[in-house]
Amino acid sequence: MSVPVFIGDEVSACGYRLAGLRVRVPDRDELDAVLAIACEEAPLVLLGAGVARWLAEAQLQRLLARDTPPVVVVPDVRGLAGPDDVALRMRRQLGVLE
Repeated sequence: MSVPVFIGDEVSACGYRLAGLRVRVPDRDELDAVLAIACEEAPLVLLGAGVARWLAEAQLQRLLARDTPPVVVVPDVRGLAGPDDVALRMRRQLGVLE
């Protein structure tokens, strides 16, 4: 049976490990390799927001657009990094920013 993977900071990883997920706490240098392996093996990849900021915008968008496995950006447990505000980004792109 395949288990979802969390890739992110060490503190958040502790909680996900307790929940039964496989976790990885990569350095910037190894992030691409860790992501590639996770996307090959896991049915779901949870990417910590702090680690997601290490990726180029185009690379992050390609990951988020994947169908299999789905890749989701999640906030870190300490609240230091959260996912982007999707509604704000859409309003900005559509030119209807309030």
